[in-house]
Amino acid sequence: MVIRAGRIVCPQSGIDGPGHVAVRGDLIVGVEQSDTPNLDPATASRSFDFPDGIVLPGLIDLHAHPANSGSVFGVSPDQHIVPYGTTTVLSQGDAGASTIEQYIDETVIASKTRVLLAINLSRIGESTSRGCFENLNDADVDACVHAIDRYREFIPAVAVNVSHYACGDTDPREVMSRGIEAAERAGLPLLFGMRRPEDWPLEQQLSGLRTGDIVTYCFRSQPHCIVQNGKVLPCVHEARERGILFDVGHATEAFDFDVAQAAIADDFLPNTISTDLQHFHIGQTTRHDLPLVMSELLAAGMPEHKVFAAVTSTPARLLKLNNSGVLRTNAAADLTVLQDSHTGQFGKVNRQSCSGTLWTAALVVKNGRLIRQPSVSCPDST
Repeated sequence: MVIRAGRIVCPQSGIDGPGHVAVRGDLIVGVEQSDTPNLDPATASRSFDFPDGIVLPGLIDLHAHPANSGSVFGVSPDQHIVPYGTTTVLSQGDAGASTIEQYIDETVIASKTRVLLAINLSRIGESTSRGCFENLNDADVDACVHAIDRYREFIPAVAVNVSHYACGDTDPREVMSRGIEAAERAGLPLLFGMRRPEDWPLEQQLSGLRTGDIVTYCFRSQPHCIVQNGKVLPCVHEARERGILFDVGHATEAFDFDVAQAAIADDFLPNTISTDLQHFHIGQTTRHDLPLVMSELLAAGMPEHKVFAAVTSTPARLLKLNNSGVLRTNAAADLTVLQDSHTGQFGKVNRQSCSGTLWTAALVVKNGRLIRQPSVSCPDST
């Protein structure tokens, strides 16, 4: 299969220009920058041309809720994630030690989408409508570490959300302490959701994190906000200088366009861009997917090359996916083709209008196989 486009872009290698990507089986077998590729399309069983498109490595969503069962937030990854451009997705805490076996069997192994799990410190995961840490006994460090040891190949992080919703009356400091202990024992980073500052100052929360830990929901306005008087708080800048990473975790109420604009103007860019896609996003007028969130960050002032890196090379590095997030020979044949579907005002984020380029996925390839598209059905084989 050969995919030609007006741009092929690989943030890791610096490729950016017209050319083509050739795929055989489940691997990339050629990447060529040229207006007139040398490869004869007649030698390929399938050839696609996107003169106005952008070919990227398959997009990686660092925070969403892929789950075929067992999670109150879950969406089918094969139905609602991979067809819209994301070929690898990290679950933020959908399963814990008591529910992980079902999650591995029914979501990770059963999906065409590559699904990884930031295991919830809570042994019940997100299996009930109540907060996962309302019962402190569910924050079971030993059970969490044992589950990681059993399923380590699928678990690149530990998820801990100390929000009021997740903890109820439980002390968030104790939850975070146990999360750090589990992550330390397992040798993994923490994917961390912060507490409102009136309960616990952000400076104190951030000071407890380690180099390589990841703070998600970084562009909220409520119940916590990293921007004050148009500038990013000093404790947040200091955390970044210590090696703490920051992820968007968009959802709907967890992203404020004005906060994003102010932070970006203050030279504070997110390391990774993610959707926090959940079941109640399905059916929205403007589809909530990773290309949409990328478009919003671009509209907020984030440079395009940084946007692309935040959904390809950077999350691939954080998740230790050495053969993904890159366009090169013998890399995994995971590809996403973006096209501009609209230029102008394309939607509202928390009642704030976004204007600019709206990207949508025109073609998605996962493991060398064509995936059904949002508006075009493609055969599910090469």
